[in-house]
Amino acid sequence: MKAKAESYKSELRRLQIELVRAHRHTIAHGQRILVIFEGRDAAGKDGTIKRIVEHLSPRDTRVVALSKPSDHEVGQWYFQRYVAHLPSAGEFVLFNRSWYNRAGVERVMGFCTEAETETFLHGVVPFERMLGQAGIQVIKYYLDISRDEQARRLKARASDPLTQWKSSPVDAAAPGHWDDYSRARDEMLRGTHDRAAPWVIVRADDKKVARLNVIRDLARRIEWPDKAKNLPEPDERVVFEYRPGRANRLAK
Repeated sequence: MKAKAESYKSELRRLQIELVRAHRHTIAHGQRILVIFEGRDAAGKDGTIKRIVEHLSPRDTRVVALSKPSDHEVGQWYFQRYVAHLPSAGEFVLFNRSWYNRAGVERVMGFCTEAETETFLHGVVPFERMLGQAGIQVIKYYLDISRDEQARRLKARASDPLTQWKSSPVDAAAPGHWDDYSRARDEMLRGTHDRAAPWVIVRADDKKVARLNVIRDLARRIEWPDKAKNLPEPDERVVFEYRPGRANRLAK
């Protein structure tokens, strides 16, 4: 499933053209699109998002990557600081991590209590259904990688002066909490996969293959009348909808 350099570039360009066409329609018709990216540390969320937004209208596209909450925000309703970043009519918003921090890194690293996690898991599906009823299309991706690939990427990130800014104490602790993250991931997916906002799993050990297939999947989930009839289907070995109670080929 490796992507060759030249075929990757040409296919990426073709898919980005389709995204631009879709985006023009969402702007013209006031659609509101919210795409959530979650996943393992170093799973390739930044790179995938970069290729999605690269040629979209900067006035109508926003990437949201919130930092640690302030003391004031800690005292708010948990979803409150995210609500301020939801898409308005014609906007395309991508969350690079989202409210699902509560079910992942916050839970594993002890930044919230188990009671707070349980409250979140019980409340997030009704919250996302409410967004859908308000006309916001919610699309959720979980990027997963193998233990060895994560270790390789984190090591490369820490030694590269261009990517050292990505390294953090949480990243450094990730390999030691591999099993904890797996358990948290499985409970999160099982409890928050919903017809109104289903989880889409991405096997991301090959970054380029993952990017192409996420864009293929995303282009198919956005409705617009001039969608190319020959738009390729995503490779189901790479991108597939989560199936509760069934094997999902997730990293263990």
